[in-house]
Amino acid sequence: MNPYAAIVVIVVIAVILIPVIVSRFLTQVPAGTIRLVSRFGGTTRIYKGPGKAIEVPLLTTGTTIPSKAINIDLDIADQTADVDRNGQPKPIKVRVLASAIVSVGDSNEMITTAANKFFSKPVDEQTATLSDLLTSTGRRAINLLNHDELFSARAQRDVETLPPGTDIARSIANVPVEEDDRLAIIIKGACSRELQDLGLVFNSLNIKEVQSEVAEARRRQSAVEAKANADIVAADQERRAREAQLAAEQAINDKQRDLEQRRAQNAATVAEAEAQRQNALAIQREAELKATQLAQANADAARVRVQAEAAAEAEAVKVRTLGAAQADAIRAVNDAIRQGGDAYLALRQLEMLPQITPAIASALAQAKLVNISGGSGDGRGAAGDATSQITGVIQTLLATQLVNGQLRIDGNAPAPTSNGAEPPMAEAIPAGLRKR
Repeated sequence: MNPYAAIVVIVVIAVILIPVIVSRFLTQVPAGTIRLVSRFGGTTRIYKGPGKAIEVPLLTTGTTIPSKAINIDLDIADQTADVDRNGQPKPIKVRVLASAIVSVGDSNEMITTAANKFFSKPVDEQTATLSDLLTSTGRRAINLLNHDELFSARAQRDVETLPPGTDIARSIANVPVEEDDRLAIIIKGACSRELQDLGLVFNSLNIKEVQSEVAEARRRQSAVEAKANADIVAADQERRAREAQLAAEQAINDKQRDLEQRRAQNAATVAEAEAQRQNALAIQREAELKATQLAQANADAARVRVQAEAAAEAEAVKVRTLGAAQADAIRAVNDAIRQGGDAYLALRQLEMLPQITPAIASALAQAKLVNISGGSGDGRGAAGDATSQITGVIQTLLATQLVNGQLRIDGNAPAPTSNGAEPPMAEAIPAGLRKR
């Protein structure tokens, strides 16, 4: 056999067997467990997990016990040690639902005792043993406590949840508070020796519920007061919510009212501005109308003034022309008379006698009284005066005819009037020959 192959085989066997052998000597101890290894001669070595325990096959014996806490549910029913005002016993029947926690002791002696006396039993028997032990101890503790002491610790835990000012809260506040529950203290003190005999220690007692008629009545009272306080709080919250809602609605209404007022003010401002604009337009139209009317009136006045001035100028020209014609006529008559003298007047008198005579005759025929007066002082008498008056009348008629264009200065025959008649002679009749 090749020596190298033998070496390889030996190495492989060693690699395989050494871990197996080591695992046989080193036993794993999980967390929450305690490994007890008894050697030859009665000595015991204790290993707490997690870790490894050294065991030698055929020379040592090992066992494992749990190191975790053990929780036991308790249902304790008994009577309290209450008395009345006269000092007579007046027990109250109560029922306590609690849970106790025990665990293995820390010393090696207690661990060994627990392994031999407690954990050597079946699990059901372990639970029954602890339950009987703690229940009996709890009954004795209840018999030593009154009702208020039994509820003191639990009430102290619940007092913070009760409404302040209630009777229960005040009564609980007056109960002296110790480091732990009275019931737990008594149970711990009473069962410590018995648990120590089993290698266990008492850790804590948690009272889940205490049932009694008094507690039920107080619980109902507390529930009623709590409900009443909750209703009061709810009513206050509802009132505050309603007040907040009303305040919000009032604020909204105020804003809405302010908005409506602002809109009304804006509308009024717009209406006022529109009215002012319309008034300005009316004033502008009136001013334009007045300006138009004034311009028209000024134009009419100017036209009338121009027409009046033209008419006045024409009338003035006419008057001046007529005056000049009359002056020329009178001047021509005077010149004719001056040139012709009395012969011209006598000739004209003879020419006009056919016209004057009928008028004089008609006037004399209609007259009732003819007053012929004389006395001119020239010696001619009434006939001379009449002749002089007739001569004046003829001169007047000649001047009139000359003005009307019927007499020509060059000696031609006078033109007839527009109606073919001579001027009326009645106007030329002397005042002395007219009808009286």
